[in-house]
Amino acid sequence: MASNSFDLIVIGAGPAGYVGALRAAQLGLSVACVEKEAALGGSCLRVGCIPSKALLESSERFASARHELKSHGVNVSGVELDLPVMMRRKDQIVAALATGIDGLFKKRKVTRVLGHGTLAGKGKVVVETKDGPRELQAKSILIATGSRPSPLRGVVLDGDRVGASTEALAYPVVPKHLVVIGAGVIGLELGSVWRRLGARVTVLEFLDRILPGMDAELAAEARRCFEKQGMEFKLSTRVTSARSVGGAARVECEGAPAIECDRVLLAVGRSPNTERLGLESVGIALDAKGRVPVDAHFATSSPGVYAVGDVIPGPMLAHKAEEEAVACVERIVVGYGHVDYNTIPSVVYTDPEVASVGRTEEELKAAGVAFKKGSFPFAANGRARALGHTEGRVKILADASTDRVLGVHIIGARAGDLIAEAAVAMAFHASAEDIARACHAHPTLSEAIKEAALAVSGAALHI
Repeated sequence: MASNSFDLIVIGAGPAGYVGALRAAQLGLSVACVEKEAALGGSCLRVGCIPSKALLESSERFASARHELKSHGVNVSGVELDLPVMMRRKDQIVAALATGIDGLFKKRKVTRVLGHGTLAGKGKVVVETKDGPRELQAKSILIATGSRPSPLRGVVLDGDRVGASTEALAYPVVPKHLVVIGAGVIGLELGSVWRRLGARVTVLEFLDRILPGMDAELAAEARRCFEKQGMEFKLSTRVTSARSVGGAARVECEGAPAIECDRVLLAVGRSPNTERLGLESVGIALDAKGRVPVDAHFATSSPGVYAVGDVIPGPMLAHKAEEEAVACVERIVVGYGHVDYNTIPSVVYTDPEVASVGRTEEELKAAGVAFKKGSFPFAANGRARALGHTEGRVKILADASTDRVLGVHIIGARAGDLIAEAAVAMAFHASAEDIARACHAHPTLSEAIKEAALAVSGAALHI
């Protein structure tokens, strides 16, 4: 008979949940992971990070074959889109990774429980399984139930003509005209996918800029790049209504003509999945935004109950959730766990990519922190020239008196990979000079980081 008693029960098998379960098992705990979806990996793997990156890669290759290869001396004719094959590749990647997590659970002896989990008093979780309720008990419970797309008043989601990111990852045909509501990461990434594949894409944003929260200078440059690619932006625009009309859709905006289109993507952020968790049974009250309040060590107001990832305050990023899960579990087992929130990178996987770690110019100015800035364009980088991707730059912000790096912001080819160097440097409290004096291989895109670090003190060599 299967055991119902564990050291730790994890509710949710997304990046936070499955990583926390695996780390706890590594540390010798008996672990059960409760997940209502048949496939492991959560929204990120199933209908978020991974499938969107698969489509971004495929659509970028399609666009490159049509528009860029000729400049490399590669003449290609008759390039055609096979959308079903592209979608099938995406689904195969997702399935393989989900199966991989299942294999890791078996390897580490994590007990997987399929069903909806609800707290039912101290140390108890009741799971609604296909065979009926199953009661589990544990010394510790970790809530890692992730998030879902946020709604917007007046926007009627029908799962077809008007939908969220899940629907936009699986359109059966390329839309003639796609309207994206929200100019954040999700809206721009999926808007980029369908623009490359031939859709007219109009992005509506309530604010007067795109990519809120990221460095304003880089966000403005990103907008110019996207506009060159054919994306249309309507900023400072308040959407009042979006709904299906016959076989199409209609979007209404305050003080502007209605927009007729054939699909609408709502991408105005995400909301925590904290409903139907039975939190009241252990005396946990949500905050005003529906999140689970926790202390610096991820403990809730109920002893033995912890929460990490998208259900607690902070950026809704898979890697942030993973770090929190590991830190939480390590604290439970060994008494210490830590996350450095100053060095959590953020990436937009468009073309060009946009990546950031640390504080922006706007944040430093608002806080009254004196800083120095160094910037270096990819147009002056040999590797970027060879790749044929010269848009963008690296910007480094360093403390004016100590030279400690406070923020690094990159727009350009493979920015999402390049930002890792900056995150590591900042984790070790590096100065701009430390980065500048580290030898970077030539020719590589990473040399732009070295040059930007040199530029902080006015010593850049190649501009």
